[in-house]
This record gives sequence, C-alpha cells and structure tokens, in this order.
Amino acid sequence: MKNLLLQLFFFSIVIQNSLWSQTNFTRKDSLQGGLPIERTCFDVLHYDLNIKLDIAQKKIVGYNTILFKTLENTTKIQLDLFQNMNIDSIVFQKERVRYTRAYNAVFVDFKKELSKGTTNSVCFYYSGNPLIAENAPWDGGFVYTTDSTGKPWIGVACQGDGASLWYPCKDSQSDEPDMGATIKVTIPTGLTAVSNGRLQGTEDLKNGTTRWDWEVKNTINNYDISITIADFVHFHDIYKGLDLDYYVLRANEERARLQFEEVKPMLECFQSKFGPYPFSEDGYKLVETPYLGMEHQSAVAYGNQYLKGYAGRDLSRTGIGLLFDFIIIHESGHEWFGNSITSKDIADMWIHEGFTCYSESVYLECQYGYDKAQTYINGLKGNIKNDTPIIGAYGVHREGSADMYYKGALLLNTIRHIVNDDLKWWKLLLDYTTTYRHQIIDTETVIHFFNIETGMDLTPIFNQYLRHSTIPELVLTKNKKGVFVKWKCDETHFAMPIEITHNGITTRIIVTTEFTKLPLSISKKAFLKEINTQKFLFEIN
Repeated sequence: MKNLLLQLFFFSIVIQNSLWSQTNFTRKDSLQGGLPIERTCFDVLHYDLNIKLDIAQKKIVGYNTILFKTLENTTKIQLDLFQNMNIDSIVFQKERVRYTRAYNAVFVDFKKELSKGTTNSVCFYYSGNPLIAENAPWDGGFVYTTDSTGKPWIGVACQGDGASLWYPCKDSQSDEPDMGATIKVTIPTGLTAVSNGRLQGTEDLKNGTTRWDWEVKNTINNYDISITIADFVHFHDIYKGLDLDYYVLRANEERARLQFEEVKPMLECFQSKFGPYPFSEDGYKLVETPYLGMEHQSAVAYGNQYLKGYAGRDLSRTGIGLLFDFIIIHESGHEWFGNSITSKDIADMWIHEGFTCYSESVYLECQYGYDKAQTYINGLKGNIKNDTPIIGAYGVHREGSADMYYKGALLLNTIRHIVNDDLKWWKLLLDYTTTYRHQIIDTETVIHFFNIETGMDLTPIFNQYLRHSTIPELVLTKNKKGVFVKWKCDETHFAMPIEITHNGITTRIIVTTEFTKLPLSISKKAFLKEINTQKFLFEIN
C-alpha cells in the first residue's frame, strides 16, 4: 500500500507539472505534437522492427524498416527518435541519406523528390540505451528487474513520452501502420520475448541468443508496440473462436490460471456492448509485467499482483471496486477505446480514458446489475479534481486533466440518463464502436456522432464537462411562489434534466441557465433530500 501511495503521489506531481507547462510551449513540443508538412506528406504502411537487447548493458542495437506511401510530393519527411539514442545510418534505395536532428525529431532528406502516390521505404539503423523508467507506467521507459529466482524480467511502457524513446517511428497518434508491424527481438537463450500479435517462430542464433518473431496484422498505435522479457510460462485457451494466450512468471502460473478466469466474462460483456473483439486476427494476450499495467494492443500488460481492485484498492471506496481485477477489465477495455478507436491528438485522450473508465461500470452492470454499477461509478466522483479542462492543448503533445478518467466516465453516465432510454443507449455505444472501428478521430467527431444518433444537441453538455474545469452547479432559491432552480455553468445554452422522487412519484425536470420553478409543492429541505444525485454529474449550491 505504501508503494501504491507513492505511485499515486508521483502521478499527481507529473500531472501538475504537465498542466503548469501548458502555457510554456516550446519548439520541442510542436515537433512532438504538431502535424507539419514533413509529417502529413506521408502515410506509414508498415513497421519491421528488428532489435537485439543487451540486458547487461541495457542497450538496443537494431533497425526499423518503415514502409510508407507518399501523400504529397516531398524531399523531406519527419521521423522521430529520442536524442539520447544514436542514429547509425538511414538507408533509402541501398544508399545512405542525409538527415538532421532537432530535439527528438529526425528530418530525412532525399536526393530526389518522392512523387505523390508512390510507395517507398527507409531502413533506420540505430543503437543506444533507452530511458529507464523511474515509475512505469506513469513515466516512460524500460523497466529492468528480476523474478523471484533472480532471472531477468524486463518491460517497456511509453504512453505519454512516446514510442520514439526506444525505436524510430513516426511518433504521432495521427498515423498508424495500415498493414501492421513485425517485431523481432533477439535476447539471451532461455528467456522469452513477448510482443504484440502472434508468434511467428523463434530462431536459435547459435551464439547464446534466440530471436523471437512476432507479427501484428492490424493497425496499431506506436505506444502500443511493446516487448516483455522473462522466464515465462505460456498457457492457451479459446473463447468463442478467439485465441487467448497468457504469459506469466513461472512461479505464478497457478495464481494466473485462477485470476485470468475473469477474461471470459469480460469478453462476453464487452463484445455484447461494444461489438466483436477488434483484433481477432492478432489474438488476445495477457502478459505479466514488472509495472502495474498498460493497454498494449493484443498483448495487454498485467501487473496487478493477482489482486482484486486496483492493486488491492477500491478506487470507488464503495467496496464494489473489489469485485473485479481492475487491470484485466480496464486495460482490456482499451482494446475498444484507445486501440481500436484512437484520438488523433493526445489532447483528446479522454476518448481513450473516459470511455474505458466507463467500461468498468459496464462490466459491473453485466455481472452484478445496474444498481451496483451505478454505486461504483458514482463512487468515483471523489477522485474528480475539477482542476483544469479535460481536453488539453492541441498540436504540442499535451494531455488535459487527469479528470479525463473519472469525469469522462461520469459524463458518459450522465448522457446515458439524459437519453433516458437504455435500448437506445446501448445501441448508440455499439454503433459508435463499430462505426469508428480501427479509426483515428477527434472530439468533434464524437460529439457529432452522439448528436446525430440521439437526435439531441448534446454539444453544450460535452463542452461543459470537457472544455471547462468546473461541473454544473445547481442553484436553488425559494420565495413565496415556490422553489426555483437553474444551472450555474460556463456554457450559455446548457440544459440538463434533474429527477426528484417526491411522495413516491419521480418527476423529471429540464433545468437551464435561467431560473425554472419546480412543478412541485416541496420545501427546499425536502428537495435536497429527494433529488437524484446518481444519474447526472453536478454539484448543489
């Protein structure tokens, strides 16, 4: 628990520092988060990553062959690799090409113009010692530790910092390799290297090392590409035709077989609500990692120590959060929200985290019913800080507030109850995940879709919760004519219902930013006691 509290403290400091720096952007920020012509002039089709990891030296040597299609005539493209990593050479059509570096950006110059519509590739040779994470997954980098027998146990998590901290790529969420990726990892013989997708085979290189070859058929976020290395035990299962593979430390096999039984009801629930598992061609994996967890596509990182809740803790403080393994449910939820549906800019990361946090209550509703799910999600209100807007700054690689998790989830719960028709709501969510399956979108796309599908103008609702720091405040006043209510908020055209159960009858009232008289003969005290505070996210003055 002490370690968990330290992690949470560290995370809060990181978020605060990130928010403080949002008005102090630099060219480095623009190069990492922006979309200049050097990035938009080409579309990545495939990565072929081939590396050798020297565990003792904590060093990588290898290359990434990047296949791309030219979208505009160009003589220069931007790739990315952290400054502390060495560029050994960049080869195009069997010749070395010139390049320049600016912070973590690498500008590749071609001798002749690449024509629009042509397909080309560069082979990017590199080496060096990638960053070592101090507290993964809240900071990016490699984790080097050992299992209980002293054998190496290594992982990498890089969301936020960027995948270019350990391999060269076009490090932007706006572009994923359309034809997937191959990941080949050479390590000491006797250990297992696990990556995304399916294992294509191994090769004993006769020098005390073995190469593990993996292939991802689907498009994949850069930060989702990952490797985990250990003395793993592998066991396999199948659920309705979907391959389930588990890689766990040898000493934990028995515990894993029991704990991972939760995968099947999770898949049953999520597939019924969000549609088929998005990456069936690549299978589903849980991989035991030396950090808490991460949504690495088709290779979900699991480090929850085989406990219920969030490392044994209930984030909702209701007791209901201990009914499920948080990492299995939350990180698997990202397969639909974040991995299949991806935000173009990390400023819109609520599209990943808000929907995935909401999926926790969806799972609880599947397993234990509506009431427990509502108790859980409302218990998360205590984690909301209302510090800064959920949406960050565009084009400079800046996320918004960590409220993207809990406030984002409660925003969706609020919209569900504004819709007030569960058949319509579940169809809307299913249509959302299938419509934008394997697509890269932004906040405006989400809002437009919800407006069209509900037939409502939900724009002021989304804007209030996403673009402003505060949540709506219900203001009450009473005079001889009765009790009057209105919303105090930032959005002029904001309107949202409230529900009151008085004398056994539930009344639904639409409240705006102008005072509305309650159509009930009720005291202010009774009102405060009888208003429903579970369906909509707001405060009461």
